Amino acid sequence: MPSLTAPLAPGTHAFESDGSTQRYHVFGTGPLCLAHPGGPGIHWEYLRMPALEEHLTMVYVEALGTGESGRLPTHPHGYTRERYSRALQRLIDHLGVCEVYLLGHSHGAFVTAYHAIHRPEKLSGIILYEGAPVTGPEHGAEAGRRLQEFAAAHTDRAELAEVLASFAAMPDISSDEQTLAVARGVIPSYVADYWADEPRWAALRRELRASYISGLAADRSPDLVDDRAALPKITVPALVIVGLADVICGPRWGRELHDLIPGSRFLLLEHSGHLGHLEQPRRFADAVREFVFSPKR
Repeated sequence: MPSLTAPLAPGTHAFESDGSTQRYHVFGTGPLCLAHPGGPGIHWEYLRMPALEEHLTMVYVEALGTGESGRLPTHPHGYTRERYSRALQRLIDHLGVCEVYLLGHSHGAFVTAYHAIHRPEKLSGIILYEGAPVTGPEHGAEAGRRLQEFAAAHTDRAELAEVLASFAAMPDISSDEQTLAVARGVIPSYVADYWADEPRWAALRRELRASYISGLAADRSPDLVDDRAALPKITVPALVIVGLADVICGPRWGRELHDLIPGSRFLLLEHSGHLGHLEQPRRFADAVREFVFSPKR
């Protein structure tokens, strides 16, 4: 008979979940924390957090539709927050645990908030990392304003035109190849100071993987977000993390999440953009560790 701890043994695992293959990757020891990547469609590897693995058992979710996890019959459509939340719940049940922390980055933060609102039962706490309470025109306008600030600060960079072209191409993405090209193209705007350490960030760009996920429900309707009315009802402890230089989910949204969620904690990473776990890994890990191990409300 397999060991009861086998689902949490270090390494890569897969199981059948609601007709799809769900892969995940286990590293570290300590309290359990599931990490959901962004995108939707960005593969999990960029989210590795070795500094957290020193204190927590990190389970990195290979989100449905990416990598070796299964694709829905309606692919690239149908990957709604409800669908991702159900997959998370099945993974939690598969792991056979009663308490987990859930960390979501970027789009993963939208999924994490949804899960805390609708399926909080086994959550010890959530970490909303570079998220927002809304998507749609208001979110897009704020991102556009932040992108203009980024462009104004880097007018001397020949590479700026490529970054802006990648943002302009987002609405027309329709393939894995285009998704990957855009994801790599925007990286200079996703860190606080890309050109101060270009070799390091260029390596991240080369190694990044992505799959095309449309962001539409199976019926082709937009899976828009407006959690402002629901966030005050969240009952699990929450930590909100945002980078001061983040273009796409900047400080405005982090502060709004913090203000809306009762008793939440807030961390502003002053030397980070959208990738604080890579830009300020120790500061990031210390905040998450303190959140996990300190007494809860």
